[in-house]
Amino acid sequence: MVHVLVCLFLLLCNFSNPAGSVNKDGIALLSFKEAIKEDPENALANWNTSDETPCSWNGIACKDNSVVSLSIPKKRLLGILPSVLGSIFSLRHLNLRNNRLNGSIPPDLFKAESLQSIVFIGNSLSGSLPESIGKLRYLQILDLSENTLSGSIPSFLSNCSRLKSLVLSHNNFTGMLPLGFGNGFPILEKLDLSYNALNGSIPSDMGNLSSLQGTVDLSHNFFSGSIPPSLGDLPEKVYIDLTYNNLSGPIPQNGALISRGPTAFIGNLELCGPPLRNPCPGSSSLPPTSTIPNLPNNYSPPSSDVDKSDNKHRKFSRGLIISIVVSDAVAIALIALVFLFCYWRVVSCHGQKEEVSESDKGRKGKRDCLCFRKEESETLSENVEQFDLVALDAQVGFDLDELLRASAFVLGKSEIGIVYKVVLEDGLTLAVRRLGEGGSQRFKEFQTEVEAIGRLRHPNIVTLRAYYWSVDEKLLIYDYIPNGNLDNAIHGKAGNATFSPLPWPARLKIARGVAKAMAFLHEFSPKKYVHGDLKPSNILLGLNMEPYVSDFGLGRLANIAGNSPENQSGRVTSETNKSDVPATLVVNQGSCYQAPEALKLLKPSQKWDVYSYGVILLELVSGRSPAVLLGSLEMDLVKWVQHCIEEKKQLSEVLDPVLMEDLKREEEILGLLKIALACVQVNPERRPSMRHVLEILERLVGATG
Repeated sequence: MVHVLVCLFLLLCNFSNPAGSVNKDGIALLSFKEAIKEDPENALANWNTSDETPCSWNGIACKDNSVVSLSIPKKRLLGILPSVLGSIFSLRHLNLRNNRLNGSIPPDLFKAESLQSIVFIGNSLSGSLPESIGKLRYLQILDLSENTLSGSIPSFLSNCSRLKSLVLSHNNFTGMLPLGFGNGFPILEKLDLSYNALNGSIPSDMGNLSSLQGTVDLSHNFFSGSIPPSLGDLPEKVYIDLTYNNLSGPIPQNGALISRGPTAFIGNLELCGPPLRNPCPGSSSLPPTSTIPNLPNNYSPPSSDVDKSDNKHRKFSRGLIISIVVSDAVAIALIALVFLFCYWRVVSCHGQKEEVSESDKGRKGKRDCLCFRKEESETLSENVEQFDLVALDAQVGFDLDELLRASAFVLGKSEIGIVYKVVLEDGLTLAVRRLGEGGSQRFKEFQTEVEAIGRLRHPNIVTLRAYYWSVDEKLLIYDYIPNGNLDNAIHGKAGNATFSPLPWPARLKIARGVAKAMAFLHEFSPKKYVHGDLKPSNILLGLNMEPYVSDFGLGRLANIAGNSPENQSGRVTSETNKSDVPATLVVNQGSCYQAPEALKLLKPSQKWDVYSYGVILLELVSGRSPAVLLGSLEMDLVKWVQHCIEEKKQLSEVLDPVLMEDLKREEEILGLLKIALACVQVNPERRPSMRHVLEILERLVGATG
């Protein structure tokens, strides 16, 4: 009898806890595991029912045996989000980014009211955003970007008053922003609503988001009406991106809006006024009519006035005439003294030339020798010689004196000039390219070009922060990118005995980032630019191997500055750069990246860049240099790969041997090889656009995780 009771007791225990001995948080997590149809990387393999708590499971963090974090990013999990996750009441952080989750976000998920961060970026979630999200009073980070969510943004979202980052970009959200949107987030620092279908007017209270930083991105929506002047109340360092909407009317000229270039407003055909070249209706460059009195048609001066004036001239006294003569003599004497003083200044400066250092002579010494100087209030374009550092970014907090006092290390030298790594006193590190001397008569052309380049902002393009121009010195100041360039990462750096080949995920990340940069230059930048000199030495790498395309526009600037002639194809030739700053230029293997038609046509084409990108992909896949030695015959990498295809060589003979060890990535590797071969076709018309290349890459990454 006792034995029967014990068995019955155990049966009841198992019935009440079907997952075995694991606690209730573990039961909820096992329900999530059951909702996952595919786990190709076995991320959930050690989620076992036999454990007392899930605290030792992959991606789980606990406090006092309660789950506080579920973080399983980039594991290609395919499945849905079960509502039971909302029963983990101590859950604070939920990170499932870059998986393949689909279906809707269950409203009961937000019963876990302690949530502080939700990151679902890069999945396939659909449906609307539940209004129950307004229960999350402690929520600080919400990133639902790159999904297919739809519907309107719920008004209850403003109840999440502790939000610091709100990113809903690249979805299908529609409708107007809820009333009071600008008053609901007092500490919001990041706001990105781009690439949706939001419409209606921009709420006037958005100017109350006083904690915003970086870029407020409202681009690629259907916002209409006028730009509220209150947007100018945002912090001045905030960049407001309103591109590609249906906004209309004059652009307010106040606060954070007044310093924005035209790139912040393009794609709104009915916007007018500065900084756009589209004048507003009724505006005119003529002075107001009130300053030009309208005279009657029969107007003529009264004759009495003429007579009085004539009589007055006749009555000039001899004393008055003498005083006028004396005044003229004194004025002439003063002018003579001024010219004598100027002559003495010039002679003194020439006498002291040998005592002035090179840096002072180019900047301060030459200015002090001038007798007449233009006032500082005059515009930059009116000065042929510019002696001040010109910031291209509102966040530039240093001046020329700080730059010249900083520690500098030479990173490279070429025909185009020297490149320095410069460390300011406050620790800020910059890359400074010195273009050298010459070209003193083309400042306005240089200014137009460099400021257009400086306005470009993209996560995968090196940012030009400032420049300096004088007859003797021309400097370009960039962000410093610390991890070398792609050429060194693929082939190693000369003199460096230790070399670690790039793993495949890093190669794919680089290929994707460069494609994003080039698609931006070709399709989404103001003038649809051509880079013209894309190659691995011009692709710099950040600390996490994120790529940065550099040297955009450098050949043109060097040509204007007068110290780097262009070659016959109209392009500036370049060398393989071994530094980690904007690449130095020379003629070597750079020709291997040139499209075949580049030698015949003078005008650069975007298809040139596509070809260059294809060669870079071949380097990433093969690990070989752009010039390959086949027996005693040297050929470029494109012809070598085509030769291997014609000879029906094994794939292992083409691929980098390091990649052969990662067989589970075969689908991605072959996909990238196909993209490369499409990009390097001889006929430029048959090459895909960079935008199409990026779309294929995104699908490839999405299909394989």
